[in-house]
Amino acid sequence: MNLRRLFAIVMKELRQMRRDRITLAMIVGIPVMQLVLFGYAINLNLRGLDTGIADQSNTAASRALVMDMVATGVIAPTVSATTPQELMEDLRRGRISIGVVIPPDFERRRFEGREAVQVLVDGSDTVVQSAAVQLAQLPLNTQPVNNLRVSTVGQVGAGQVSVVSFYNPQRRSAINIVPGLIGVILTMTMVLFTGVAIVRERERGNMELLIATPLSSSELMIGKVMPYAAIGLIQTTVILVLGVWLFDVPIRGSLLDVYLAAVLLILANLTLGLLISTKAQSQFQAMQMTFFVFLPSILLSGFMFPFAGMPKVVQWLAEVLPLTHFLRLIRGIMLRGAELTALWPDVLALLAFIAVMMTLAISRFRKRLD
Repeated sequence: MNLRRLFAIVMKELRQMRRDRITLAMIVGIPVMQLVLFGYAINLNLRGLDTGIADQSNTAASRALVMDMVATGVIAPTVSATTPQELMEDLRRGRISIGVVIPPDFERRRFEGREAVQVLVDGSDTVVQSAAVQLAQLPLNTQPVNNLRVSTVGQVGAGQVSVVSFYNPQRRSAINIVPGLIGVILTMTMVLFTGVAIVRERERGNMELLIATPLSSSELMIGKVMPYAAIGLIQTTVILVLGVWLFDVPIRGSLLDVYLAAVLLILANLTLGLLISTKAQSQFQAMQMTFFVFLPSILLSGFMFPFAGMPKVVQWLAEVLPLTHFLRLIRGIMLRGAELTALWPDVLALLAFIAVMMTLAISRFRKRLD
């Protein structure tokens, strides 16, 4: 081995890497950004869960009880209801994760030592279910402190707060994971497939032929997307069949709504991949940029870590990711039996993402043709 020739090759690769500004930026940018972002965002302790309160007693003791629950930091009241049925409907639509029901005879139940409070929880997320169980075990004092002495007569013991879990009472992790895997797999494959689509044409020398044809930019982009959309639907079908067969995952909602939600995510990821392909100079760059999108999607969308445990700033950032909205749609439809129309905010968010990404991809591709 000739060290001089070896050194020449090393220097040549370093110079080529220096000219590749995108790769050079990712060498430093990816570790720094992801370390700061994920180190700050990932938090396994749930705080501020959206909660509905149905205080049918409406007494000083019941209001103090709610204040004690809020003081734990686990729940954050966002919905006020009058009946448990309203809370159950809010759970089904995904508006809240926990519902607290205080019956009209709360005072009598409290002093008799019977079940005085009922906590309704969306059990489709096992982490939320665990947080609700911990909340129910807290000794909650409904009497104020007088002269530094706590009146034990007014305490509600842990046994007087019951937890009722809906949609996954057995706390099976597969029921929560498998619907989310549909989104994760579609995100990984769809963005990668289209991320290298335009770059591959350029590297193979086919771009000049496409430019010479009467195809418009929008026709070329949509034509690139449609075959991969069919592949995405096939992947969705495979995951659904295996999920039901191997893990007994329920599909409580409409199967049509499941596929419509999948189509929205597929189109969102395909348009994002097209935008990446108009920016990348090589297939290697396209794969790097795809990885840069894929990792935040998994970690910040609520698939691996509880969404409610993230700081508000990170939650706002996660709202930009298509997977965040798809997880709410697919879990709402499959596990809670919600209709797609009841989850319209996430549907609109995905439609807006598709429109913006497709517009940017077409405009950037037109500039390259010029």
